Amino acid sequence: MTFAVRRASLQLAGVRELRHNSVVKIDDLSTREAIARSVLENGPSTAVTLGERLGLTPAGIRRHLDLLVLDGILEAREPHQALSRGRGRPSKVFVMTDGGREKFEHSYDDLAVAALKFMSAQSGGQLVQAFAQSRADDIERKAVTFMGKKSQKNQALATFLTEQGYAASIESKPTGDQLCQHHCPIAHVAAEFPQLCEAETEAFSKILGTHVQRLATIAHGDGVCTTYIPDTSRVITKTKISQTSRTITAGKATK
Repeated sequence: MTFAVRRASLQLAGVRELRHNSVVKIDDLSTREAIARSVLENGPSTAVTLGERLGLTPAGIRRHLDLLVLDGILEAREPHQALSRGRGRPSKVFVMTDGGREKFEHSYDDLAVAALKFMSAQSGGQLVQAFAQSRADDIERKAVTFMGKKSQKNQALATFLTEQGYAASIESKPTGDQLCQHHCPIAHVAAEFPQLCEAETEAFSKILGTHVQRLATIAHGDGVCTTYIPDTSRVITKTKISQTSRTITAGKATK
C-alpha cells in the first residue's frame, strides 16, 4: 500500500469514526431527553422505575441520570416518607429542577396559556371555566373508578394522584388529613388561571364526599400543593375528651 493510499484510508476511517461518534451523541441526547420528559410527565421517579418505563438497563439509566443531575436538569432526593415502603434503604427519587422545567416544560405551557387567554378573550372567561370544569370532571371520573370500594379513601386518592404524576401523599393531623401533592404538571398554567386549581379542589371534595380546603399550591409559589381533609370523627372524639377533662377538673375543684 502506497503512502497516499494509506493516508486516504486513514482519513476515511476517521470520517466514519466521526460519524459514528456523532450518532452516539445524538442517541445519548435523545435518551436523556426521554428520561427528563418522563420525570416531568410522571413526577418523581426512581432509577428502577425509569429504566422499566423506558426499557433501559440499570447501568445505562444511571449513567444518563448522573449526567442529567450534573447538567442541573434533574435532582436526586430522598423519597418522601409516605411514599417509601418495604424493607431496606429506600431508593432515591429523581425530580425535575426549576432549570430543567424551564427547558422542557415552558414551550408547552406557553402554548396552553396562549390558548386559554384566547378563550378568555373570546368568551369573557366562560370557556376557561368550562375547560377547568371538564378537566376536573375527568379527574373525578378516573379517581372514582380507580378507588372503587377501598375503605381508606384519602390514601386511595393519594395513590391515584401519584399514578397521574402528582407524587401525592397523606399526612395525618389531629383533626383530619393533609393531602400533599409534591409535583404539579400544570403549575405554570394554573398560576395564570387559578380556575384549574379551584375546580380540582372541588373534584377532591366530590370524590371524598366531604368539604376540603386548599391551603397551598405550587402554582402560587408554595413548595407543595396542600389540601386539608377534615375528619369529623376525630373532631368529635377530641371534643368529648376535652369536655370529660373539664368535667373531672371541675369535680376536683368542688371537693
